Amino acid sequence: MTTGVPFAGNGQVHGLLVGLGVAAALVFYALEKRRRGMTDPRLWALAGFAISFGAIGARLLTWNFVRQPSLEEWWIDGDRSILAGLVGAWLGVHLGKRLLGYRGSTGDLFAPAVALSMAIGRIGCLLTELPGTPTGGDWGIVLTPEQAAMFGVQAGVGLHPSFVYEIAFHAVAFLLLWRFRDRLARAGDLFILYVSAYALFRFAVEFVRGNSVLWLGLSGPQWFLLAMLPLLAWRVWKVFAALRRAPAGQAA
Repeated sequence: MTTGVPFAGNGQVHGLLVGLGVAAALVFYALEKRRRGMTDPRLWALAGFAISFGAIGARLLTWNFVRQPSLEEWWIDGDRSILAGLVGAWLGVHLGKRLLGYRGSTGDLFAPAVALSMAIGRIGCLLTELPGTPTGGDWGIVLTPEQAAMFGVQAGVGLHPSFVYEIAFHAVAFLLLWRFRDRLARAGDLFILYVSAYALFRFAVEFVRGNSVLWLGLSGPQWFLLAMLPLLAWRVWKVFAALRRAPAGQAA
């Protein structure tokens, strides 16, 4: 059993870990780009589009309609949505490609980098945010009375370390993406598999995250993921269909 959240509510610690995650992702992106012999300077501009639009997307769906903060308060101290950030980054890359006239696939470059960034960034969440829902047992993270009051939950109860689960998922995903980054039949499919796997994992882990229920016992992120399910299922089906058609031993 772990007592307390070390830096509860500390936006600076959270921001530092998120920044370290982004920095690690850029280093991996540079190394992988060099390994693949991809020297087009527009690739760095696309990385900039991904980061910028990811940051904007992470904010856009978190506006507090009840409190209605100022734009400065909302941007600096408001909540962030990882799912919305991923969507924003994806849209940013596609917009960047259109503006720059870049036609190549970049998904295989971004997938491991994003997983690495998420694994590190979620450490910031673990150190500063509400861990999760009660475990129902004598294990988990127990908040101090002050922290429980801050998060609006009961003190002295073991809570699921939901961010530990997510850190482990992204760390394993990074290793698998790195291991199989040259094994798929088509460029870009690596990113599709990663995002789809994360969508399934995130839907499941939401039950112990402690997010507010929106409707029918499901949170907002879960309803968003359900809406995306048909598209993700179709894209994953195309990935495996391409693998079945590919000659034995073919690498992307």
